[in-house]
Amino acid sequence: MSPHNGSDEKARPGFSFLVCPDSRLLRSRITEQLAVFPPATGPWERHVYWGDEEPPPRFWEQLSLQGLFGASRLLLIRQAQLWPAAIWKKLSQALARPSSQCWPFFCLEVNWEKGQPKIPAHIAKLRCMAFADQRGWIWRHEGLTERCVRRHVQQRARELELNFEADALEQFCASVPPDAQAIENELQKLALLRGSGDPDGGGKITAAMTATAAWSPECNVFACIRHMEAGNLAAAWRELARSRDSDSLLFSLLALLARELRLLWQIRAGERVRLHPSEAGLKKQLALRLGPRGLAEGMALVADAEWQVKSGRRTPEQTLEFLAARLTLLFGPSQP
Repeated sequence: MSPHNGSDEKARPGFSFLVCPDSRLLRSRITEQLAVFPPATGPWERHVYWGDEEPPPRFWEQLSLQGLFGASRLLLIRQAQLWPAAIWKKLSQALARPSSQCWPFFCLEVNWEKGQPKIPAHIAKLRCMAFADQRGWIWRHEGLTERCVRRHVQQRARELELNFEADALEQFCASVPPDAQAIENELQKLALLRGSGDPDGGGKITAAMTATAAWSPECNVFACIRHMEAGNLAAAWRELARSRDSDSLLFSLLALLARELRLLWQIRAGERVRLHPSEAGLKKQLALRLGPRGLAEGMALVADAEWQVKSGRRTPEQTLEFLAARLTLLFGPSQP
């Protein structure tokens, strides 16, 4: 296996591994790397793939293709740890000679235990991993924990030119979850709140301001599903509009919708399922009203939404709007 350019220690990595469970931290790292190593010609040509699907032939072409006037290609592989051993074995062989026109980022979005990432053994033992480790092409970050939330908040506050009072900083760090996207959203809200006028605060973020902007989930996905099932499209859209990360929200919503539809199918089939007493009656009514045809249509909508995004035919924002409208119409009490 040969490096991208062994004669230049500052050369761009031939490929990169990003080991981190936090999607916003992953995006920030990629942005930083692209700023350090700009493309040789023109802008980066971006291509996104997901580990829950087998890479198509086009992926292998983009990974290895060399051309005299070829565009600089950025390959982003999300949830790459989901690819099976056979694909990773083929991938390791392909990476033995990285293309100068292609920069693959393999996102291993795994949880950490006792300070170590839980990388599947068939990936951890690969030659490409060992080689990347030697070259410093692996970035590891366990995500935000309660221990490092304060440091992260202080760093982002400096970058956003937010000056916290001591009590306000303590209150803010104690109230937000260890999630980079949630923290970013709250800091952006505080920046807007400060900009709207603060004659007594001297431009600082006060405890009163952090109290009004205390964290709550951007979008309550469960509430969104309840609004859809009740046929209340306006409420569902209001809930969805609270999120700034449509990508993350969409796939969380799809996973929960798939689980909900499977549950309703089990109820309709007469299987014994565990339900909260407050929801049992409503779930049974919904399952009976939808029937096999309606439940099958709901499952098809969920599967199609995922395909539309991953194939690039729709953006996550477009898919969220379309899915909310179709499922609310399907679930709504007015439906047969």
